[in-house]
Amino acid sequence: MTTAEATIERATRTAPASVRACGDADAAAWDAFVARCPQATFFHWFGWRGIIADVFRHRTHYLLAERDGAMTGVMPLVEVKSRLFGHALSSLPFAAYGGPAASDAESADALIDAASKLARSLRVDHLELRDRAVLRPRWPAQDLYVTFRREILPDVDANMLAIPRKQRAMVRKGAKNGLTSAPDASVDTFFALYADNVHRHGTPPFSRRYFAELKRVFGDDCELLIVRDAAGMPVSGVLSFRFRDEILPYYAGDTVAARDLAANDFKYWEVMRRACEQGLRVFDYGRSKRGSGSFDFKKNWGFEPTPLHYEYELRDAAAGVPQNNPNNPKYRALIAVWRRMPRPVVNAIGPLLVRNLG
Repeated sequence: MTTAEATIERATRTAPASVRACGDADAAAWDAFVARCPQATFFHWFGWRGIIADVFRHRTHYLLAERDGAMTGVMPLVEVKSRLFGHALSSLPFAAYGGPAASDAESADALIDAASKLARSLRVDHLELRDRAVLRPRWPAQDLYVTFRREILPDVDANMLAIPRKQRAMVRKGAKNGLTSAPDASVDTFFALYADNVHRHGTPPFSRRYFAELKRVFGDDCELLIVRDAAGMPVSGVLSFRFRDEILPYYAGDTVAARDLAANDFKYWEVMRRACEQGLRVFDYGRSKRGSGSFDFKKNWGFEPTPLHYEYELRDAAAGVPQNNPNNPKYRALIAVWRRMPRPVVNAIGPLLVRNLG
């Protein structure tokens, strides 16, 4: 190779990444990149773009990075306008994880820079990045959320023994109470359990249509598992996402009776057991707020929390990091009112509210 050829090769290897808006024609290439990118998550699939636009009516701004015609990074962004919590550009609302997924640091930086430029042009109050890694150390950050992830052992019995003794006893109690689990192709039973649960906790529900769209778009990678009591009545359910070799139980619901039956421990064990039998290797318990009941529940299962890094570029630094969570006094006031409202009412108007929470 001549000196000139070597110079050209080095220049090609280090050519800067360019960023452009992603269109429908890029869907297949986008998903092919997500499938092979180590930083990508289930929430980076292109299918979320249509769900968020159609169900929640938010504007999407999906960006992709390229170098020499090859895709080197993707970044899903959603513009959310809320009377309660302001105007935001987020990667990604309704998701535990987001941010750029890229094959190299330069492409990731280019995507964030492009997102920052877009945020300024849209005049949003803040740009939000949700990630498992620190992306912008100098940006204000929120450390409220953690994630819980652990290896799934190859043997079912070994996974049972890896659960701490007290929680293992709860799983076995559920089995002794005659609980059974089975996948369900319809969202109806799950939605009834979910809506009952969130109403008791004072949280507006997502719509039934949202869950139906998740199932339609992601197919077998969106699994509904229903737990029934000895009489065959549904008492608990969970919607899980499958991504490569990972399982992520993400939405759940139950009846009041589930607690005494130990249905929740039994339910998550059944998700883990089935994942083991399917050859999956990672159990992702999803995100929880520090100090919450779900945080303690996952810790009791022997999972160790890993901080999630939610970073913000603020239009007005004095405004501080946004608090779109139940710790916000505005949110708490709504919870108190919501619990007292009739179920048909909350199921009807809840989706109109929850779309603005992100």
